[in-house]
Amino acid sequence: MPGEILEEPFQYDMMVDEALRGVVRRALKQVAQHGLPGNHHFYITFKTRGEGVSIPPYLLEKYADEMTIVLQFQFWDLEIEEEFFSVALSFNDVRERLVIPLAAITGFADPSVKFGLQFQTLEDGELSDAEMHEVPNDETDDPMPEGEDDGAAMGQVVSLDTFRKKK
Repeated sequence: MPGEILEEPFQYDMMVDEALRGVVRRALKQVAQHGLPGNHHFYITFKTRGEGVSIPPYLLEKYADEMTIVLQFQFWDLEIEEEFFSVALSFNDVRERLVIPLAAITGFADPSVKFGLQFQTLEDGELSDAEMHEVPNDETDDPMPEGEDDGAAMGQVVSLDTFRKKK
């Protein structure tokens, strides 16, 4: 009802999380339509037991909690829907179709431009935090290739906890 005072009228953390997952959706949609330009490639980490995730049983056994896939050279039939995406990847020369809800994604990175998003989830699957972070550029910590401009300033870490109401 108009004029009714809600206890927490704006759930900014959920709004930001939805917006950041929209970035992932939009990037994937562009790739599905036009392919990966230049050196762009994606690392996508997701909860293998997340609601709506569909992967072959042997992959679920091997990756009981989380799995990271790479979209770079060999992927097929990338399809993007409002709440999930599906893609075919090769595992030991066998092409398998994976269905991954956006809500199951815990990390997304495009190391070619040092961009990354990290999503935190609670045990029950309810989202608790999303933060934007830089992709590591130290070869000792991460095998991702460095960009051309090594001296460029990296992005700032933004945590949603900064904006949350303390209880």
